[in-house]
Amino acid sequence: MDAEISLTVDGEPRRLTVDTRTTLLDALRERLGNPSPKKGCDHGQCGACTVLLDGDRALSCLALAVAHDGAEITTADGLAVGGELHPVQQAFVDRDAFQCGYCTPGQICSAVGVLDEVRRGWPSAATPDLGAEPELSHAEVAERMSGNLCRCAAYVNIVPAVQQAGGVTA
Repeated sequence: MDAEISLTVDGEPRRLTVDTRTTLLDALRERLGNPSPKKGCDHGQCGACTVLLDGDRALSCLALAVAHDGAEITTADGLAVGGELHPVQQAFVDRDAFQCGYCTPGQICSAVGVLDEVRRGWPSAATPDLGAEPELSHAEVAERMSGNLCRCAAYVNIVPAVQQAGGVTA
């Protein structure tokens, strides 16, 4: 069965007809031609498909497109404004936080989500004091980014990049 849906992708309103079984990832890549989110495991285990869905990070391979009719989706491509890289994107460049680049769009979207979660005061499993504001320690960032895998093992640079984007000087 097909359904007509509306999405705002990287600031651009889009209407499309999708099979009700179509994932958000497949709608973005195959129907809308957005190559930013990657198809890694297709099981929600690698994070390569991470996007910002209504401002929160989400695994687009696990989300049905029809369930998000009217949603606002931001991919790594939509983070730069006016030709200026988003602070997370700039930090990834500054810290050489990518190698092959396949996981990078998902890593960047996840990092933007991580920084927003910290700003909101949301604790993680690594937050030592649940009553205190979380800090962007190495352990905190590593825990929060643990759902995004990097086959090239660029983790040594990813964590400092997220910290840099969050204003932590190391």
